Amino acid sequence: MYDPTQFKGAARYYRHGRPPYSAQLGEVLAGELGLDGSGQLLDVGSGPGTVGLQLAPFFAHVTLLEPDADMLAEARVWAAADRVAGVDFVRATAEDLPHLRLPQMRTVAFGQSFHRTDRVRVAEAVWDALEPGGAIVLIVHDPTRPAPQQLPDTPPIPHDDVDRLISAYLGRQRRSGARPATVYQTERFEQTLARTRFGRPRVIYAPGRPDIVRDVDGVIAGYLSMSFAAPHLFGSRLDEFIAELRLLLENASPASGLFWDWPGDTEIHIAERR
Repeated sequence: MYDPTQFKGAARYYRHGRPPYSAQLGEVLAGELGLDGSGQLLDVGSGPGTVGLQLAPFFAHVTLLEPDADMLAEARVWAAADRVAGVDFVRATAEDLPHLRLPQMRTVAFGQSFHRTDRVRVAEAVWDALEPGGAIVLIVHDPTRPAPQQLPDTPPIPHDDVDRLISAYLGRQRRSGARPATVYQTERFEQTLARTRFGRPRVIYAPGRPDIVRDVDGVIAGYLSMSFAAPHLFGSRLDEFIAELRLLLENASPASGLFWDWPGDTEIHIAERR
């Protein structure tokens, strides 16, 4: 299932370019799950540690599980920069979980990574990895939630224009690594978990961040961090693409060169091992 080319070359752009989850994510989960600074968190498909490092204060120990070596290297850098102790870094896929001999977890989290796994198989492995009463937590952005008032003098990122530019370079069919992006499952998480021992999850929301502002470099990093626009896909035309994207963005925000980035509220699916 795992394609090692999905995010080839993207790790260095991830933390700079991806919009963060809700600033209240930890507090919301603590209220839902009774988190008190004890127990173990496993962040599966952790990337550079986006979820695991944010939630680290609510657990005694965090394990970041990620198959991409460059992503894990970035996670080490950010853990050191954020002075987060009690973190393990494990290079493996979600499907490897039954063979890793990890301690039982209080919480197993996926930040926009669950859809890239063999979902039912992985969910069942997570059930076995949890301590009784532990929970699987699936975290995504929901851009369909009502947006707050746009910040003044900061236009939204012109996603439609950028998408057309990407298509001009890479073709209309989106790819994720070596595969069409359409190969990844689109079944809603609630439906998938309903077919496992967890049953249907409950869905809650943490308020999105209304004040994310990107400069041109930040917007470029955001796109290069995506599997469908990962640097390796452009081959020898990468510099040409970046230059054309930079010009597009500068023309879209000539006054300030800044853009408002509203990723939506943070949607959280929670199912517990009863």
